Amino acid sequence: MQVFKLLSVLLDYPSDVVLGEIRQAVAEAGAGGARDLVLGLDRDQVFSPDERLGIAQFIEALLALDPTEAQARYVQTFDLTAEHSLHLTHHIFGEEKTRGPALIDLTEYLKTFGFTHAETELPDFLPLLLEFVSELREDEAKVFLGDAGKVLKVIAANLEKAGSPYAPLVRIIDNHGSLVKLAA
Repeated sequence: MQVFKLLSVLLDYPSDVVLGEIRQAVAEAGAGGARDLVLGLDRDQVFSPDERLGIAQFIEALLALDPTEAQARYVQTFDLTAEHSLHLTHHIFGEEKTRGPALIDLTEYLKTFGFTHAETELPDFLPLLLEFVSELREDEAKVFLGDAGKVLKVIAANLEKAGSPYAPLVRIIDNHGSLVKLAA
Protein backbone atom coordinates (compact mmCIF):
# COMPACT_ATOMS: atom_id res chain seq x y z
CA MET A 1 0.00 0.00 0.00
CA GLN A 2 2.98 2.25 -0.66
CA VAL A 3 1.03 4.45 -3.08
CA PHE A 4 -0.85 5.83 -0.06
CA LYS A 5 2.52 6.72 1.46
CA LEU A 6 3.41 8.51 -1.80
CA LEU A 7 0.07 10.35 -1.73
CA SER A 8 0.86 11.35 1.85
CA VAL A 9 4.12 12.92 0.69
CA LEU A 10 2.49 14.62 -2.30
CA LEU A 11 -0.22 16.19 -0.14
CA ASP A 12 2.23 17.44 2.46
CA TYR A 13 4.22 20.68 2.25
CA PRO A 14 6.72 20.40 -0.63
CA SER A 15 9.88 21.34 1.24
CA ASP A 16 13.16 21.44 -0.64
CA VAL A 17 14.13 18.15 1.01
CA VAL A 18 10.86 16.44 0.02
CA LEU A 19 11.08 17.71 -3.55
CA GLY A 20 14.66 16.43 -3.74
CA GLU A 21 13.59 13.01 -2.47
CA ILE A 22 10.76 12.82 -5.01
CA ARG A 23 13.11 13.89 -7.79
CA GLN A 24 15.62 11.21 -6.75
CA ALA A 25 12.94 8.50 -6.52
CA VAL A 26 11.70 9.38 -10.02
CA ALA A 27 15.26 9.28 -11.41
CA GLU A 28 15.87 5.87 -9.79
CA ALA A 29 12.56 4.45 -11.05
CA GLY A 30 13.77 3.99 -14.60
CA ALA A 31 13.20 5.38 -18.05
CA GLY A 32 9.48 5.84 -17.44
CA GLY A 33 10.20 8.24 -14.58
CA ALA A 34 7.16 9.09 -12.45
CA ARG A 35 5.01 6.51 -14.22
CA ASP A 36 7.47 3.73 -13.39
CA LEU A 37 7.74 5.00 -9.82
CA VAL A 38 3.97 4.83 -9.25
CA LEU A 39 3.64 1.47 -10.98
CA GLY A 40 6.51 0.08 -8.91
CA LEU A 41 4.85 1.22 -5.69
CA ASP A 42 1.51 -0.30 -6.69
CA ARG A 43 2.74 -3.89 -6.86
CA ASP A 44 -0.67 -5.25 -5.84
CA GLN A 45 -2.42 -3.09 -8.46
CA VAL A 46 -4.76 -1.54 -5.93
CA PHE A 47 -4.95 1.59 -8.10
CA SER A 48 -6.37 1.69 -11.61
CA PRO A 49 -4.15 2.57 -14.59
CA ASP A 50 -5.92 5.97 -14.80
CA GLU A 51 -5.28 6.64 -11.10
CA ARG A 52 -1.61 5.71 -11.46
CA LEU A 53 -1.35 7.96 -14.50
CA GLY A 54 -3.00 10.85 -12.63
CA ILE A 55 -0.55 10.51 -9.75
CA ALA A 56 2.41 10.33 -12.14
CA GLN A 57 1.21 13.41 -14.02
CA PHE A 58 0.89 15.31 -10.75
CA ILE A 59 4.47 14.35 -9.85
CA GLU A 60 5.75 15.46 -13.26
CA ALA A 61 3.95 18.80 -12.98
CA LEU A 62 5.17 19.31 -9.41
CA LEU A 63 8.78 18.65 -10.34
CA ALA A 64 8.50 21.03 -13.32
CA LEU A 65 7.79 23.91 -10.93
CA ASP A 66 10.39 26.05 -9.25
CA PRO A 67 10.48 24.88 -5.58
CA THR A 68 9.43 28.33 -4.35
CA GLU A 69 6.47 28.29 -6.74
CA ALA A 70 5.45 24.80 -5.58
CA GLN A 71 5.64 25.90 -1.95
CA ALA A 72 3.67 29.09 -2.57
CA ARG A 73 0.99 27.13 -4.43
CA TYR A 74 0.70 24.68 -1.52
CA VAL A 75 0.38 27.45 1.07
CA GLN A 76 -2.18 29.33 -1.04
CA THR A 77 -4.19 26.16 -1.59
CA PHE A 78 -4.21 24.59 1.85
CA ASP A 79 -3.06 27.09 4.45
CA LEU A 80 -4.87 30.21 3.23
CA THR A 81 -8.12 28.66 2.03
CA ALA A 82 -10.17 27.09 4.83
CA GLU A 83 -12.40 25.19 2.38
CA HIS A 84 -9.32 23.24 1.25
CA SER A 85 -8.02 22.38 4.71
CA LEU A 86 -6.42 18.95 4.94
CA HIS A 87 -7.50 18.72 8.59
CA LEU A 88 -10.56 16.55 8.21
CA THR A 89 -12.34 17.47 11.43
CA HIS A 90 -12.19 21.14 10.42
CA HIS A 91 -14.81 20.37 7.76
CA ILE A 92 -17.11 18.80 10.35
CA PHE A 93 -16.61 20.97 13.43
CA GLY A 94 -14.87 24.10 12.21
CA GLU A 95 -13.12 25.59 15.20
CA GLU A 96 -15.83 24.53 17.67
CA LYS A 97 -14.84 23.13 21.06
CA THR A 98 -16.38 19.79 20.08
CA ARG A 99 -13.50 19.27 17.66
CA GLY A 100 -11.10 18.56 20.55
CA PRO A 101 -12.77 15.34 21.73
CA ALA A 102 -12.94 14.11 18.13
CA LEU A 103 -9.18 14.65 17.77
CA ILE A 104 -8.55 12.80 21.05
CA ASP A 105 -10.75 9.91 19.91
CA LEU A 106 -8.90 9.73 16.59
CA THR A 107 -5.52 9.70 18.35
CA GLU A 108 -6.68 6.85 20.57
CA TYR A 109 -8.03 4.94 17.57
CA LEU A 110 -4.69 5.28 15.74
CA LYS A 111 -2.88 4.06 18.85
CA THR A 112 -4.95 0.84 18.84
CA PHE A 113 -3.09 0.01 15.61
CA GLY A 114 0.25 0.95 17.16
CA PHE A 115 0.44 4.11 15.06
CA THR A 116 1.82 7.20 16.74
CA HIS A 117 2.52 10.60 15.29
CA ALA A 118 4.51 13.68 16.17
CA GLU A 119 2.66 15.81 18.68
CA THR A 120 3.30 18.83 16.46
CA GLU A 121 0.66 17.58 13.99
CA LEU A 122 -3.04 17.09 14.59
CA PRO A 123 -4.15 13.49 14.01
CA ASP A 124 -6.76 14.47 11.41
CA PHE A 125 -4.18 15.85 8.93
CA LEU A 126 -4.78 13.94 5.69
CA PRO A 127 -1.10 13.28 4.88
CA LEU A 128 -0.66 11.80 8.37
CA LEU A 129 -3.76 9.65 7.94
CA LEU A 130 -2.50 8.43 4.57
CA GLU A 131 0.73 7.40 6.24
CA PHE A 132 -1.42 5.37 8.64
CA VAL A 133 -3.48 3.92 5.78
CA SER A 134 -0.28 2.84 4.00
CA GLU A 135 0.36 0.45 6.90
CA LEU A 136 -3.09 -1.17 6.71
CA ARG A 137 -4.27 -4.11 4.66
CA GLU A 138 -6.25 -3.15 1.57
CA ASP A 139 -9.63 -4.04 3.12
CA GLU A 140 -8.83 -2.09 6.30
CA ALA A 141 -7.69 0.91 4.26
CA LYS A 142 -10.93 0.95 2.29
CA VAL A 143 -13.04 0.86 5.45
CA PHE A 144 -10.99 3.62 7.10
CA LEU A 145 -11.17 5.82 4.00
CA GLY A 146 -14.87 5.04 3.64
CA ASP A 147 -15.43 6.49 7.11
CA ALA A 148 -13.76 9.72 5.95
CA GLY A 149 -15.63 9.71 2.64
CA LYS A 150 -18.00 12.61 3.20
CA VAL A 151 -15.18 14.93 4.17
CA LEU A 152 -12.93 13.74 1.33
CA LYS A 153 -15.75 14.42 -1.15
CA VAL A 154 -16.12 17.97 0.21
CA ILE A 155 -12.40 18.69 -0.01
CA ALA A 156 -12.15 17.21 -3.51
CA ALA A 157 -15.16 19.21 -4.72
CA ASN A 158 -13.76 22.43 -3.24
CA LEU A 159 -10.38 21.82 -4.88
CA GLU A 160 -12.07 21.01 -8.20
CA LYS A 161 -14.07 24.25 -8.05
CA ALA A 162 -10.81 26.13 -7.55
CA GLY A 163 -9.15 24.26 -10.44
CA SER A 164 -6.46 22.97 -8.09
CA PRO A 165 -3.99 20.39 -9.38
CA TYR A 166 -4.37 18.69 -5.96
CA ALA A 167 -8.03 17.83 -6.66
CA PRO A 168 -7.34 14.58 -8.57
CA LEU A 169 -5.19 13.26 -5.72
CA VAL A 170 -7.94 13.80 -3.14
CA ARG A 171 -10.53 12.35 -5.54
CA ILE A 172 -8.39 9.20 -5.97
CA ILE A 173 -8.20 8.81 -2.18
CA ASP A 174 -11.96 9.29 -1.88
CA ASN A 175 -12.56 6.70 -4.61
CA HIS A 176 -10.72 4.08 -2.58
CA GLY A 177 -13.05 4.61 0.36
CA SER A 178 -16.10 4.74 -1.91
CA LEU A 179 -15.38 1.25 -3.22
CA VAL A 180 -16.47 -0.14 0.15
CA LYS A 181 -19.84 1.55 -0.13
CA LEU A 182 -20.36 0.21 -3.65
CA ALA A 183 -19.55 -3.33 -2.56
CA ALA A 184 -21.94 -3.20 0.41
